[in-house]
Amino acid sequence: MHMRERHPLALVRAALGMSGDQLAKAIRAAAEGDGLRSGVDRQRVHKWEQGVRPSDDSQRYIAQVVGIPPDDIDPDEWPKWLPAVDSGVVPLGHAHTVIALREALRTMNRRALLSVIPGSALVALASSWAGTEPVAHAHEQPLPDNAVGEDVVALLEDTTARLNALATEQRQHIAPLFDAHLVRVTELIDECRYPRALEARLHRLAASLSQTVAWIRFDHGEHGAATRYWIAGLHNAHAGKDRDMGAALLSDLAYQASWRNDPATAAGILQKALKRTTHPAASSLLHLRLARAQAALGERRATLSSLTTAERLLGTGDPGDMPAWCSWLSPADLAVDSGRCLLDLGDITRAQALIAEGQALLPPTRDKTRGIFLAYRAQGHLSRREPDAAAADALEALQLAKRIGAPRCVQLVHDLVPAFAPYRKARGVSELLHAVR
Repeated sequence: MHMRERHPLALVRAALGMSGDQLAKAIRAAAEGDGLRSGVDRQRVHKWEQGVRPSDDSQRYIAQVVGIPPDDIDPDEWPKWLPAVDSGVVPLGHAHTVIALREALRTMNRRALLSVIPGSALVALASSWAGTEPVAHAHEQPLPDNAVGEDVVALLEDTTARLNALATEQRQHIAPLFDAHLVRVTELIDECRYPRALEARLHRLAASLSQTVAWIRFDHGEHGAATRYWIAGLHNAHAGKDRDMGAALLSDLAYQASWRNDPATAAGILQKALKRTTHPAASSLLHLRLARAQAALGERRATLSSLTTAERLLGTGDPGDMPAWCSWLSPADLAVDSGRCLLDLGDITRAQALIAEGQALLPPTRDKTRGIFLAYRAQGHLSRREPDAAAADALEALQLAKRIGAPRCVQLVHDLVPAFAPYRKARGVSELLHAVR
C-alpha cells in the first residue's frame, strides 16, 4: 500500500525538533510579539499538516519561527515556500571545504529558500569533527607565475581583523564587506594558486570570516544561512588544523539551537566540541553555553557543575595564546549567564543578583551584550513581579538595540511583551508597549 507522504510543515517541524504543541506555542509568541493574539494550538497545527491552508497571518508567523524573512514568502504558494528538509550536511574532508563555502555563499540571495538541517545531523557533524583528524590536501602541481603571495594573504588577514575590531554600532554599516572578503578567499582557495605555506592561513581566514558572517545572519533572524556559514567555517577550521576555532563554530551552532528552543541539540553538540577544545578560555565559554542548555533542560546538578567548571577555567591559560573569538569572555559574561541559568532553574533572587553584578562589570564598549543583559534583567524583574523595573530595563534594551542595529536584541524585548499583559497600568509599561509596536 502506498504510504502518504508527510506534509512539508511536518517535515520542517520535525527537523527543528519541535512537537505540534511547541510549534503552536512559538507561533502564539510570534503573534504576541506584534501585540496580537493567536488561537493556534496543537490541533490547528495538525489540521495544517493534513492539508488545511493556514491564514496569511499564520503563514507569516510560521515563517518567523522557521527563520525565513517575510519578504521571501508568498501565502498563495503555501506550502511550496516552506524550506525543504536536508537530512545531512556536507561531510568533513579537505575536498569539501570549498563545497561548504559555496553552499553558504548561495544564501546571500535572500530569495534562495533554505533547507532546514535537523539537530541530529548537527550533533553527528560535531561527533565527526571530534573523531576525525584533518588530512593534508595533495597540492603537487607547480605554481603559476601569478601565484598568490604572502602580501595578499597578510592584507586580507589585516583587513579582516580591522573590520572585526569595529564596534557593533559601526559594523552594521559595512556588513557587505565581510561577504566580499569571504567570496574572494573562497575563490583563492578554490583556484589553488598559493604555496603550501599559505594554505592553512587561507583556511583559517575563511573560518573566521564565515563565523562573522554567520553571526550577522543570525542577528537578523536568517537562521538557515547562519547555520550554513557556521558549517562552512567548521570545514575550514578543520582543514586549517585549528581545533579551538572548530570548537568555537560548533559552540555557535549550539548557541543557535538554544536560541531556537532546542537545548537537547545544543547540549549534544557542546559535549562533542569539548572533547577537542584546547585553550582554557575556549573551554570556559563552551562550558558556560553547555550550562545554559542544561538549565533549559531542567538539569540542575549538571548545570551547576558546568558553571563551576566555566568559572574555574576563566582567566587561566596563556593570554598570548588566547583565541580571538573568545577573548571577550569576562567575569561579566560569567555572572550574567550564570544568572540566566538560575532563572531557568527557578532561583530568581540569586539570578537577579548575578545579572546585576554582570551588568555592572560590563565594559561600555560592548553595547549589544549590554542590551541582551538588560533584557535578561527585565525577565528577572518580571519573575519577581516588579513590572516598573522590568519595563525600564526592557525599554532601555529596546532603544539601545535599535540605535546600534541589533535585531536579535529587539526580538528579545518583543518576546517579553506578553508577560507585561497583567501590568498594563504599572509605571512605564504603556510606554514600552507603545515603543515595541
